[in-house]
Amino acid sequence: MNRILKFINGLIALALLVAAGATYWFAIRVIPQRSGSLPLNVSAAATVTRNELGVPQIKAASLEDAFYLQGYVSAQDRLFQMEATRRFASGELSEVLGRATLEQDLRARRLRLRRVAEMHAERLDAAQKKVFAAYARGVNDFLRAHRKSLPVEFSILQFDPRPWTIPDSIVIALEMFRTLSETSEAEIKRKALFDSGDAEKLRLLYPVRGGTEVQLGSNAWVISGAHTASGKPILANDPHLSFSFPSTWHQIHLEAPSLHVAGVTFPGLPGVILGHNNQIAWGVTNLHFDVMDLYEEKLDPNTGRYEFQGRVEQARFEREPIRIKGEKQIEFGQWVTRHGPVIANENGRIISLRWIAAEPGSFDYIFADLNRAQNWPEFRAVLQRHPGPAQNFVYADRDGHIGYQAAGRFPIRPNYPGDLPVAGTGDFEWQGFIPFEDLPSLYDPPSGRIVTANQNPFPADFKHPVAGLFSAPYRQREIDALLRAKKGWKPEDMLVVQKDVYSEFSHFLARQVLAAYQARGQRNASLAEAAALLEKWNGQMEKGQAAPLVVTLIYQQLRRAIADRAAPGKGTAYDPDIATAAIERLLRERPASWFSDYDALLLRAFADAVEEGRRAHGQNVNNWDYGRYNALTLGHPVLSRIPYLGGYFRIGPVPMSGSATTIKQTTPRLGPSMRFVADLSNWDQSLNNIVTGQSGQPFSGHFTDQWDTYYVGRSYPMEFSRVTAKSVLTVTPEK
Repeated sequence: MNRILKFINGLIALALLVAAGATYWFAIRVIPQRSGSLPLNVSAAATVTRNELGVPQIKAASLEDAFYLQGYVSAQDRLFQMEATRRFASGELSEVLGRATLEQDLRARRLRLRRVAEMHAERLDAAQKKVFAAYARGVNDFLRAHRKSLPVEFSILQFDPRPWTIPDSIVIALEMFRTLSETSEAEIKRKALFDSGDAEKLRLLYPVRGGTEVQLGSNAWVISGAHTASGKPILANDPHLSFSFPSTWHQIHLEAPSLHVAGVTFPGLPGVILGHNNQIAWGVTNLHFDVMDLYEEKLDPNTGRYEFQGRVEQARFEREPIRIKGEKQIEFGQWVTRHGPVIANENGRIISLRWIAAEPGSFDYIFADLNRAQNWPEFRAVLQRHPGPAQNFVYADRDGHIGYQAAGRFPIRPNYPGDLPVAGTGDFEWQGFIPFEDLPSLYDPPSGRIVTANQNPFPADFKHPVAGLFSAPYRQREIDALLRAKKGWKPEDMLVVQKDVYSEFSHFLARQVLAAYQARGQRNASLAEAAALLEKWNGQMEKGQAAPLVVTLIYQQLRRAIADRAAPGKGTAYDPDIATAAIERLLRERPASWFSDYDALLLRAFADAVEEGRRAHGQNVNNWDYGRYNALTLGHPVLSRIPYLGGYFRIGPVPMSGSATTIKQTTPRLGPSMRFVADLSNWDQSLNNIVTGQSGQPFSGHFTDQWDTYYVGRSYPMEFSRVTAKSVLTVTPEK
């Protein structure tokens, strides 16, 4: 018996030894060196100091060394994410993932993102080329040193990353540009809808100048010292993007001659995109100005000849291979007209795309210069070069000034709105771009407050035509109301505003439904419980509550009914894109041309919502939980798919508060991608956190260490003048 036990214990010990070896081989060995001394390709000695969150502070003797080391530490932390993003944007996923990602690759190829990135790389000025080249050298030096200890994802997928290039960084920038400005797919769908429905009604639901909340959004605001405890401005920013694991943002702190900046960037891009330097702070929200146009071309698909302004022109045919893992490569080809690539053939309508980002000379990576701006004139001078995506920039400086500037290249469309495809024969061409000096701008407004939450910043009498998917002003009004409600603001107070979940729209809808119920629906006993919840509800979209779920289901039913009225039998396929502001307007004005009885409409939506909710969430309405409905699941794109073990690389599902119309704009798809508060009185009291953690290495201690703090709406001090060192890597010049 003892021998058997010894044998079993031996097997267990051997299994543990094998497991430990496997853990080391696949995990610990791939965690890069973060302390000690390391010879690298720098001009002089430098240090990379990491704090308790693993955020690197780079101190270098030159700007070039700083960006080189940023490339190196970005690869340390996020190499696989960088590789995945450049492949996603370039249309090269199928090479490592097989046919499952072919459609995504075809979509990227149709947009020509890689070709456009290579074009822009050739046209970079010397200074920008130097920044990108230094960053790429840093990535590649990491790759060369760690070929045998790459992140575990490369071992699982069985491929090695190729060397990093300048176009790789630019294609990542273009992918973010596309994410923040994509309208082409929606415009094609909307054209089909307008062709089959009531154009007048549909124009109310899809206004040219916006009013929708069903899109990526963000919040940014700044208050002057007149409203703060310190007497200096405070700036806050929480960009709302699709959730990502690892986090969308990479935190970074750079220090070199003429440069001292901290904040966040996208892995693969040099510099700081959002943050502060020694003198100024800035944040952004997406302006959502329409910078994509679709053209129906009179093009012969066999010859590539097409008509433009009464003459025949020749389109260019581009070919390129798409490699597919485990299969023969396929040939991809498309025509490119003067407007851009042919991206669709819809029922014989050949459609090309013109996009600002693909225009020759339209790429200007401003952030290396923005990181060094010291005052408002310098800040605006850099923004004047910003090509896009169109952004709202908020600003504050240590001298007490605050400001706002819309920035980007905005096409002038004198005779068409741009939100639907138009004829490509030459009657609907851009007439230059809106001059920078005409764009909305504010500096030290008397109120001492500036708030941007994707609302339309252009005045009604703006001298140029305006088109865009601007958000309804619900979040902007709520932020402004909260900021006006008190004085003596401190940085930590801004976190309370960032996690506010009051929905003006949902509260309005609940009151409309309740009024209809009290007037005509009380005999319907099945609605009594839900009606009682709505009567007591304060408009807070809180997890753990039933009322927010009731009103959300009502909204969905109402949205479908309205969409179907505008396009009978077809509108429901497009109803998620309907502007919330349009629904509110219908319910306030109640035009007879739409519905003869709005109370009946609301009661029908109410009854259908409760019936649907009981099927999905249980018979007792009081037990419904909005948080379970609005749950978030974050999973590592590779490791979370491993059978039996995937759960270790997944967060959730976790219940979430917030909605598309709350300051904390949280849905199962998107939400605050980071939170940033800048204290202009003391940089070390600024706050910053991202969603999961600084590292993309699954077995790093910084893989998910920020999640718990993020989830409850707290944050971390953003060290600047001093950094609490948890590790120090001394970098010496290679001999």
